[in-house]
Parts: sequence; structure tokens; C-alpha cells
Amino acid sequence: MTETDKRPPAGKSIIGIAIAVAIAAGMAIAGSYEGHELTGMPVFALIAALAFAIQWLVFIPAYISQSERYYDFTGSVTYVTVVACAVTVNNDPRSQLLAALVAVWALRLGSFLFLRIRDAGSDRRFDRIKPFFFRFMMTWTLQGLWVLMTAAAALAAMTSTQTPKLGVFGMLGLAVWLTGFAIEVTADRQKRDFRRDPDNADRFIQQGLWAWSRHPNYFGEILLWCGIAIIAFPALQGWQYATLISPVFVYLLLTKISGIPMLDAHAVKKWGHEEEYQAYRKATPVLFPRPPKARA
Repeated sequence: MTETDKRPPAGKSIIGIAIAVAIAAGMAIAGSYEGHELTGMPVFALIAALAFAIQWLVFIPAYISQSERYYDFTGSVTYVTVVACAVTVNNDPRSQLLAALVAVWALRLGSFLFLRIRDAGSDRRFDRIKPFFFRFMMTWTLQGLWVLMTAAAALAAMTSTQTPKLGVFGMLGLAVWLTGFAIEVTADRQKRDFRRDPDNADRFIQQGLWAWSRHPNYFGEILLWCGIAIIAFPALQGWQYATLISPVFVYLLLTKISGIPMLDAHAVKKWGHEEEYQAYRKATPVLFPRPPKARA
């Protein structure tokens, strides 16, 4: 069998790309409802196209060099770029707050992931993907969809033609965002410090927030996007309410697709035979935190 024969068919990846673009188009239509326009085009739709354009532009040198080093960093840059464009449409307090919160989260997470992959040298998620053009392209396309879907409520509010005061929703959403952000940052820091200790080589973390949840960082991320949706809600109208699916999308993505399933499968493969890990899994909730309890 030749190397060419071993290549997976490109059809599934092409279909995946088409589906991602179709979903994005639907969200662009909903988010553009009664929104501002630029030269006759909805600003929300233009920003949605920009999110994908950035991914595909960076994909080209990434494929040529067979490197995923700047994948996560590109995602962060895309978040910052799209909210920076949106805030120029409505420069009201709600838009400024939403832009700031999304940018802070994106820059913090992007730098964290970039430094992690720099230290590790590579990201094992891409080992079987990057040699194949359309499979690798699909991951970048999905990142464009991820940016659009997660930030959709914020972008719709920032490009909406109505700009109500922040009010109670703004303060409540900010409190929820701050709580989620604090949980995510703390969990990431605890895991990073744990891994830096040579005594913990090839061990799993089960202390700090990780004693409350097996994935506290993901819980924090879902919570902060709920905060963004709460802040955005009063500025939405009509079909724009469909963008409130943002935190639901984050939840489904992290719990059903690319987050928890992949990490749990890797953890079970690595430590599943150990009684200590079995007790940890039994006593600790997958996502939603609860106080630690005694392990059998």
C-alpha cells in the first residue's frame, strides 16, 4: 500500500467544512437582524466572515510548515479583532464592557495555551490531522465557527441598533463573568503549578478546585460565557435572540465534542487501572463543582 493509499478520504472533511460554514451563515443572518450596516451589508455578517478569513489565512503557512504552534493564539487574536471591529459600531458602555471582557478572556487563554504548547513542543491533537490538507483546514474552519458561535451574543449586542443602559442585567452578567473567569484562571494556575513539580510527573491533579470538579476550568469558561449572554440580552431584538445559544454551544462543545470526552478518554487510558484514580472519578463530579467527599 502506498502512502497516498493511506490518506483518509477528503470528502468527510470537505462536508464538515461546508456544514460549519452553513451554520455560521445561519448565525450571521440571525445576528444581523435589525443591526447596523456598512455599505449596505450587515456589520454582524461582515464580522462573521472576518472570523473565518483570519483562520484560513493563517492556515496556509501553518499547513506548509506543518505546525499547529499558532492555532490557539490565532483563535485569541480573532476574538480580539472581531470585538474591536464591533465596538466601533456602538461605543456605548455595554459594547465597551463586552469588548473588554471578551478581549481579556481571549488574551489570557490564548497566551496560556500558546505557552503550554511552546513548552510541550507540540499538540498531540494535531498529530494525525496536520499532514492532510482538508482535515487540517477543517480544524481551522471549526475554530472560526467556535469564535463566531461563542461571541455571537456579544457581537449581536454590539452591532444592534438599540443601546439600552447596562442596568441590572449588566451588573448581574458582570458578576457571573467575574466568577467564571476567576474559577478558570485559578484552575489553570493550579494545574500548571502541579505539572511543574517533578514529583507529580505522570500523575493526575486531584487538589484545589480539581477536588471539587474533574474539569473546573471548563465550568468556569461556561459560566463566564453565561455572563456575557446576560449582559448582551437587553440589547437584542427579534432573531438576534438566537445568538443567546452562545453559552449552550460552549457547554455542548466542551462536554460532548472536543473537551471533556477527549481528556477523559486520555485519562482513563493512562490512569484507569489505578485504584486511586478510580476513587477520584467516583467521588468527583465531571463538571459542576461540589465540596469534596471521602473516597472509598
